[in-house]
Amino acid sequence: MNGLRIALKCEAFVALHTFSGKLILLAPTIVVTLQFLLLRLTEAGQSARDNLLSNPSFDEVVANNAYGYYVDGLSTGLTMLGLLLVAQAAYSFSFDRDTQAARHLLVRRVSRPSLIIAKLLHLHVLGALSCLFLIVLAYLMSGLFWEFGAIVEDGFELISEEEIRNEITTGLRLALIPLPAAIAFGVFISVCAQSATQAVTTALGITLAIDIFKTMLGDFAYYIYASFQPSLIDQSYLQDVSRLVRGYSDVLIDERVMLLNNWVPLPALLIFIAGALWLVRQKKM
Repeated sequence: MNGLRIALKCEAFVALHTFSGKLILLAPTIVVTLQFLLLRLTEAGQSARDNLLSNPSFDEVVANNAYGYYVDGLSTGLTMLGLLLVAQAAYSFSFDRDTQAARHLLVRRVSRPSLIIAKLLHLHVLGALSCLFLIVLAYLMSGLFWEFGAIVEDGFELISEEEIRNEITTGLRLALIPLPAAIAFGVFISVCAQSATQAVTTALGITLAIDIFKTMLGDFAYYIYASFQPSLIDQSYLQDVSRLVRGYSDVLIDERVMLLNNWVPLPALLIFIAGALWLVRQKKM
């Protein structure tokens, strides 16, 4: 336990004094804020012109509901966060090995598994804090630019705010479940790779390749943890929530896919952690 404590202190020092830690914490929130600003500026002129010409239609009213923009912001932020965490996880151990920092820790009687566990804990804390910043600030910014409300047509409430919040909570929970597996995947690649550059390019390359080709895998894609993450080619439940909270009724919810979303990332997480812990014992430092 003393070795793990030393490794955790080193990880905390790195998080506080390096650019990468601050990037993971703040970049998703900053990008989402810029996204909202650009959307609001684009819509302002068009909305004023349309209101002069005619009364807003149901689609226009629904489009301006802040909940839809909030979900879009979450999706954008979590997509970026997922890529940043994979890249940082892949960089973490391989960089320490390249610079001999890991060797110095081993001299201080920090075990090899403790190095990996400390990095996993560090990355999970960074990810959790970044998610918290993203959730809070995206909510505040979307409420500032647009108006939260139920979906109403001709005086009838189609979807209540409580139902909307429940869907957003479900979508967010399902989107966050694969993140630990993504972090563990990055650390596993970090242990396998011969250099930090190779680790980062390999981890990001595989992650993006899965994203691009998952539509070609059919139902098999649902047995890959990365299919459930918000991504550039998004098939996560959060994408469906974006349409649901805007009042669209053509969204089909597959309970089997939601069940797989809950359970598929867990074995992937355990396999990557076990693989990293086993490989780090075999590696020459």
